[in-house]
Amino acid sequence: MKARIVTLPGDGIGPEVTAAAVAVLNAVAAHYEHAFAVEEHPIGGIAIDTTGEPLPATTLAACQSADAVLLGAVGGPKWSDPAAKVRPEQGLLALRAALGVYANLRPLSVHPALAALSPLKDEKLKDVDVLFVRELTGGAYFGTKTRSADAATDECRYTVAEIERVARRAFALARGRRKHVTSVDKANVLETSRLWRATVMRVAADYPDVTLEHQLVDSMAMLLLTQPARYDVVVTENLFGDILTDEAAALAGSLGLLPSASLGEGNCGLYEPIHGSAPDIAGQGLANPLGAILSAALLLRHSLGLEGEAQAVEAAVAQVVEHGPRTRDLGGTAGTDAVLQAVLTALEDHATTRRAFFSGARACG
Repeated sequence: MKARIVTLPGDGIGPEVTAAAVAVLNAVAAHYEHAFAVEEHPIGGIAIDTTGEPLPATTLAACQSADAVLLGAVGGPKWSDPAAKVRPEQGLLALRAALGVYANLRPLSVHPALAALSPLKDEKLKDVDVLFVRELTGGAYFGTKTRSADAATDECRYTVAEIERVARRAFALARGRRKHVTSVDKANVLETSRLWRATVMRVAADYPDVTLEHQLVDSMAMLLLTQPARYDVVVTENLFGDILTDEAAALAGSLGLLPSASLGEGNCGLYEPIHGSAPDIAGQGLANPLGAILSAALLLRHSLGLEGEAQAVEAAVAQVVEHGPRTRDLGGTAGTDAVLQAVLTALEDHATTRRAFFSGARACG
């Protein structure tokens, strides 16, 4: 197939991990006879430095006409003044809103080879396989904000339509998994959460084969660390989802491992590792590229419909996680390029095996 992919390397280690993910996408294209046209555009701090805007109009236009968007990371100390009128994060929020990617998918599993890196005991990590579905374009991050000399407000606002669409996404995904949805809110205190809960309950009636439970966000924060294996699909609002998914990332042993996909109604999605720009190691070739590579696998699956290719990339990453090499955050000493090369080798081995299988099948036929 043919596809146009826009990359937004961004700041810090973003360009390094994005380059690794693009190398994997190019290898997939070569092995499976696809044609991926990849073009790069600025976002975040680097875009502020070069254009004065965190999301230049040319970048937005390119993303809106692409089949998929792959993002590295934004931000860093150079642009970290919270009082600044223009900040890198504004570009990311504006892009999410403009693309209408309202559902942020963050899959979390714990590879047995990395269990020792988690702060939890091994028995707590067995069979952990959670898919977080975070509402991404509403809530306090996008509400009206005010600031005076002695007060500030951040409006948290949700509509029924916003809640319903992300809830339906969560229930549909649960049907392909273990058919269990946990909805997280703060309905004992917040009116937006009461609307959230009522709407999710109404949507649940259309999915009688999926079990729904509710958890308050504070108790959920505890349960993720004490009973993580009991959860299948977890759906929640923007702010709660941001906090809970970063907490849950500790279960996997490193932020550098975890991918994400932000999806809307169409096929075009925004894909990015959940880690930040890590300016302390930027430019040193030390960054873990696996989160970005796994984000590319999600891109293949959700935007391009290439399930087999996505599984091949994930299998290659799993092989490298198990046998090495590993970057420092995973207890190893390897750099970004060494890990990338190992993934490419594993992917090549998978493709060779696949070609041999189909060649044998044709010969038998």
